[in-house]
Amino acid sequence: MAKEKKSGFFKEFKEFISRGNVLDMAVGIIVGGAFTAIVTAIVNGILTPLLQAIGVGPDGFGALQVVLRQATVDASGAVTSPAVILDFGIVISAIITFLLTALILFLIVFTINRIRRRAEALKAKREAAKAAEEPAPEPEPAPAPAPTTEELLAEIRDLLKAQQGGDKPEPKE
Repeated sequence: MAKEKKSGFFKEFKEFISRGNVLDMAVGIIVGGAFTAIVTAIVNGILTPLLQAIGVGPDGFGALQVVLRQATVDASGAVTSPAVILDFGIVISAIITFLLTALILFLIVFTINRIRRRAEALKAKREAAKAAEEPAPEPEPAPAPAPTTEELLAEIRDLLKAQQGGDKPEPKE
């Protein structure tokens, strides 16, 4: 029983991997990672300095932190235990990065879907115009009804008479 579950699991996994969706997903993850790096650079390099300029704080979002425990330093000036800090600025910066990434990806998907809908509408319009130009195909005539048993027997009888006596077969009705 356990072996059947394992083989079923591996079979499904193999089918999952062999589909093209996995490759598309992998490409999406790689591109998404690169895209996130771009958005993070925009947030850290452009938005944070702009927020610093309008007075959010001298460190932008970095000023939004709470020190729970100060760092301890020995006599030589070396840090023996680091400070414990709740850094809200990093969280806010990550949220802005996420929202910008989501917004830009939404705009890309929205644009692609819009282009696809227009292409499908154009294709349907062309097909409709092409169908209107072509004459409708004529229906094929219905096949002749099959002869009845009596008609077949009468035909056979007439052929046999013609072979035996030289009589001409009676014409069909």
